[in-house]
Formats: sequence, C-alpha cells, structure tokens
Amino acid sequence: IIQTKSLQSQSHPTNVNLHRFVSFSLRKLAIVSWLTYVRPSFIANLLSSALELSIFKLFRDQNKKKLLNTTKFVTMDLDATYTQLTTGQPFNVQLLSEVIQTAYDPVHPHRATANKLLMALQQYEGMWSNVDKILESPNALDPGNQQLLFFALQVLDDAIQLRWNIMPPVQRSGIRNYIVQKIISVSTVEGALKQQALFLNKLNLVLIQIVKKEWPHNWPSFITDLVSSSQKSEQLCENNMRILMLLSEEVFDFGKDKMTTKKVLELKNSLNTEFTQIFQLCEFVLQHSGQVTLLRVTLQTLQRFLTWIPLGFIFQTKLIDA
Repeated sequence: IIQTKSLQSQSHPTNVNLHRFVSFSLRKLAIVSWLTYVRPSFIANLLSSALELSIFKLFRDQNKKKLLNTTKFVTMDLDATYTQLTTGQPFNVQLLSEVIQTAYDPVHPHRATANKLLMALQQYEGMWSNVDKILESPNALDPGNQQLLFFALQVLDDAIQLRWNIMPPVQRSGIRNYIVQKIISVSTVEGALKQQALFLNKLNLVLIQIVKKEWPHNWPSFITDLVSSSQKSEQLCENNMRILMLLSEEVFDFGKDKMTTKKVLELKNSLNTEFTQIFQLCEFVLQHSGQVTLLRVTLQTLQRFLTWIPLGFIFQTKLIDA
C-alpha cells in the first residue's frame, strides 16, 4: 500500500507532498495496528532484548577504554619484561603486579603473553630472592594484591621443595626467620585472622614445608618456640594451633605420599616426644580462654592429635573429666 502507484505524477510539488503524507500516515497506521494485535509479553521481551543489547554495548565500550588506558606492560615484549624482572635492580614490584593483573584479566589482549611470562618467572632459580621485596612492598596486604602475594609465596614454596638442600645454611636460616617473623607480625594485627585468612594460611603452609626440611635436626626448638610465642596473644595462639594442625596432617595423613618412610618416622617420633608441650598448651587454652574461635581451633587440633597419640596419656590428664 505504501508503495502505491496511484500518484503517478510525483514530479509535481503537490503530488510529492501528498505522497509523503499518505506514506507517513499509512506507516503510522500499520505500526498502531501491529501493536494492537501483538501480545504484551512479546513487546516486553523485545524491549528487554533492546535493553540488554544497550548494556552490552556500554560494557564493551568501557572495556575498549580500559584497554586503551592499560599499563605500560602492553607495549613491552616478553623478552624485555622478563629481563627487567630477573636482572633489573632494584626489583620492580609494580611491573610484576601489572603482569599478574594482565594474566588474570580475561579480556586483556596480552593475557596469554603474561601467563607465559609468569611461568618463566616461576622457573627462574633466583626469583625466590625477591619474595621479601614483594611481601614488604607498600600496600602489599591490600585486597587487590592477593594474586601478587600468592605468586610470591608459591615461588618460595617451590624453592623450598626443590632447592632447599643446595642453599647455603645462611640463606636457609634467613628464609626460616623471615617467614616466622612475617607470620607473627601479620597474625597479631587486629582482625587479620579474618581479613588476611588466605594469606596467613599460605604463610603457614610455607612454614610447614620448612619444618619438614629442618625439624628436628636443624631446628630442634621448633615446638618450644611455637608454644612460647602462643603466650604473647590469643590471635597468635589461634594461628599457631592451625600450624600444629597442618603439621599433624602433613606427617600422619599425607606423609606417605610426600616424604620418605624414614623421614615420616622421624617426624612422628619427634611429635610424640614433644606432645607433652603441645597438650599443656591446649589444656591451658581450654581452661583460661574465653575466645570462641580460639577454643574451637584448639579442640580441632586436639581431635587431629587424638588419632595417633597414646590413649593412656589422655586418661592420665584432666581432659576426660572436663
């Protein structure tokens, strides 16, 4: 109808205007007639789809702007960035943070390159020496830097498992003391047990790897040091209980898969010898603490130890009466 040929003489101004008016009126009539008979749900779905399309375009445009304003890592190639992070002095923590952010950004065009770079850095044998610089960098404990912290601790964990025996004693002692002091400093901060729970757990796991290498021969005072430090604060005591739980699990639950039979037997004997100190700490907490989370983790620790300690020892204490 809109393409009607009744107006044959469109060259005449009057006919042209009339044709435009008729076409507009017919289009308007057609749309009104269509909306009258179309189901309301269809119209709602149509409008919803249009809204989703608009939102998608909005986010796409924002991502384009984000990519245009990305960090300087965008303009660096793989070799140049690797060289800067392995030989540059001082160590560029900010650049490593940018690489990690790029690797975990699902829409970043350089994500694959960043992942390759992180894998290469993990295999670099001297990377562990920069862990303290990463952990002590400004704002390292901010929520947005969790991936950076985990990367650093994973590098250190790998170094302990693969290179510990070939490290000089001075380096081994330095790593051990640093991790111990880091755990103490983080766990004694108010609210850190909740806010930094994942970071603390990873620190505890790294410490357990060191304990498996050093205790009892090169670190005979480990249990004594742990028990003594637990008396400084309830927060530190709570984290130390978690360390004892992890140690028990590593030795008695997973030891066969991760250590030689001789090493497992050695650690079991050491735990049996030192258990009196551990039990006295647990008993002291249960009798004097009113902090619910500390009491809960202490009972969980005792539960882990009850699977292997001599039952006669328990019946000689006041635990059964309690």
